Amino acid sequence: MRPQLVIRFLPLEILLIAALAGSGVVGLVRGVVAAPRIENLSAPVPALAPEPASEAADLSPVFTPETQHWSKEIVEWAGQAGVDPNLAATVMQIESCGDPQAESPSGAQGLFQVMPFHFDAGEAMQDPDTNARRGLAYLALGLERAGGQAGLALAGYNGGHSQIGKDGSLWPAETQRYYYWGTGIYDEAVSGAQVSSRLQEWLAAGGASLCGQAAQRLGLSS
Repeated sequence: MRPQLVIRFLPLEILLIAALAGSGVVGLVRGVVAAPRIENLSAPVPALAPEPASEAADLSPVFTPETQHWSKEIVEWAGQAGVDPNLAATVMQIESCGDPQAESPSGAQGLFQVMPFHFDAGEAMQDPDTNARRGLAYLALGLERAGGQAGLALAGYNGGHSQIGKDGSLWPAETQRYYYWGTGIYDEAVSGAQVSSRLQEWLAAGGASLCGQAAQRLGLSS
């Protein structure tokens, strides 16, 4: 029998707390805002990430201007990592909203909120190219371990790759929220939508403050 999806709504808040011990790249990151708690994800069926295009393509228009600011670079970085640019953009959107100086209380750094232990000694952790290379390499490895399932790869990016093989109801609550935001935004991005209702929900739930900070640092504020 296919498991039922039960959603219980939690209060909206921005989670700015320390990373999970033994987590992957990001642990609990500053860009993740509260979302409905998702239970009974024993057999999650997220979208399969499409094969990256052989030629550069524009990102979906659903992403915020702060993330779109990096569109050319995202396409290039994603091509180098072998992931879909829209999946890479989804991660950047949630993690930093395009703020290259973003730093979480747990120490996650830069555009893709990469934890320091993923860098070699002497690497500039907030350098966009370096940060993207490290973050997207971890995302690509998660995709491989998840059999191409983008939702599971997103859960692994947030909570560590050990989450990929677990029943989704056993994921940390923060990882369940990350899955909720990420799969919704990504599915709408690859569907050809012009606007993402899930992204708008994320902004209303607290993501707008993250994007406001990014806009100031990128010089996009009016």
